[in-house]
Amino acid sequence: MSTTESESSATASRSEAASTHKKRKRIYLIPYPKFIFMYPTLIMSLIATVVLWAGEYSSVSPEQTTPVVVTGLFLGVMMANLFVIVFDFPRATSLTLVFVITTFALGAWMLFLVYPDWLPTLGDYAVRIRPVANTMFFLCMSVAMTLMYIAMFISARFNYWELSNNELLHHHGLLSDLKRYPAPNLRVDKEINDVFEYLLLGAGRLILHPSTEKRSIVLDNILFVGRKEADMTKMLGSIKVKIGDDSGER
Repeated sequence: MSTTESESSATASRSEAASTHKKRKRIYLIPYPKFIFMYPTLIMSLIATVVLWAGEYSSVSPEQTTPVVVTGLFLGVMMANLFVIVFDFPRATSLTLVFVITTFALGAWMLFLVYPDWLPTLGDYAVRIRPVANTMFFLCMSVAMTLMYIAMFISARFNYWELSNNELLHHHGLLSDLKRYPAPNLRVDKEINDVFEYLLLGAGRLILHPSTEKRSIVLDNILFVGRKEADMTKMLGSIKVKIGDDSGER
């Protein structure tokens, strides 16, 4: 009875290992455009649409508090989102940015301590800034961004890379043109060019070095790049081990 149980457990483990191998048999690499990181703005736009629709703010004015607060939050999220897309923030630059912001905040605090009358004046100017938008604006913004995301995911189907057991494939074009590279001896480098993009979607850059090509293949904005790089390392390692075993048998 124990022998039967051990055989069944061994068979189950082998089937599980086989299924895991099948899952990792192909790795897809899709370089997305920078617009992929605009999803916080889309989420904020959807939230603003629901809040203003629930409050029946079809027509708004700067005197209404809720539309002004919602619009201000939307503008803040969108500006921060665009700031992340326009500029790259490597690790050193991000630390420098934190130090600059901290220094600026401390300088402003000390300035208001020395000149306390300036704070109410600046507060009066800030209160006068009351941006406002109605429900239809945020609805149009949400629909437009959703359509752009759909178009982006559709276009990604016509330009992606596929790593199989023994070759690297580049699918591109409307007619699915295909270019092949040998996977054995393929070197993979990973770079994190922007800390904020990595925090948003784990995105980074993969640099592929095929043995038959003089120029490297650079893939930007690969989502969850750490997991992709780990899976590729495992697959390429298994390829090298398999090739070594074959040569040993000969």
